[in-house]
Amino acid sequence: MSQVSIIIPTLNEAASLGRTLRQLTLLNPPAKEVIVVDGGSEDETIAIAKQSWESFNQPLNVQVLFCEQRGRSIQMNCGASAASGDILCFLHADTSVPDDLIAVIEKTLTEPKVACGGFISLMVGSQNTRWGISLHNYLKTYYAPLLFKPLLFFKGLRLLFGDQVMFCRRTDFWDCGGFDEELPIMEDGDLCLKLVQKGRISLVNRTVQSSDRRVARWGSWKATAIYLYIGILWGIGVDANYLKQFYQDIR
Repeated sequence: MSQVSIIIPTLNEAASLGRTLRQLTLLNPPAKEVIVVDGGSEDETIAIAKQSWESFNQPLNVQVLFCEQRGRSIQMNCGASAASGDILCFLHADTSVPDDLIAVIEKTLTEPKVACGGFISLMVGSQNTRWGISLHNYLKTYYAPLLFKPLLFFKGLRLLFGDQVMFCRRTDFWDCGGFDEELPIMEDGDLCLKLVQKGRISLVNRTVQSSDRRVARWGSWKATAIYLYIGILWGIGVDANYLKQFYQDIR
């Protein structure tokens, strides 16, 4: 039986969550459990999560947790605390995954020198694929640690972000302290910096698809500029709490 617990932090994700959960019923092998951790949604997110096992042809072991404080780091740590699987997989509610997700994760972590992994993320909308930004995000996985943490880069550091569906062993996650709950953004990059002390960070040569809703709101040029600005400032040590003002919540 799979030992992968999938953790989905949510906040007003009614437009995306149903589709994501429906895709998770197709996983072969299935996940051990799916944990939806809500930060106070005011739409139908909770109802969709609770009704998931009734709505789909295939059963899905979904737990719904309510987090008193909102914030991705806090919610994902909450889900990780409740998880019973040996492997934690952090999935955004607007991200689509392949049906062999669990097999790929388990195979990647059979290599003891790999501490964490993630996928190549394609940013996709209803009408198009954002190839340029997707390519930049792929390259950033490599060039960001090479520029800002070169010693760690050659030890295996790659910078993964939430829309890349990050996964790691539960023991390693907690040995590193989990996500830093003080960080409003860049908690995923920070986790990579901690997990590389346990082993290599691996970018799996497979794709997932994430919503382009932020790029659709900002436009491609503005989005690219903001991503670069935040990435460079974070790379040189600027506080993520300051950087949060440039990264709006968009649903």
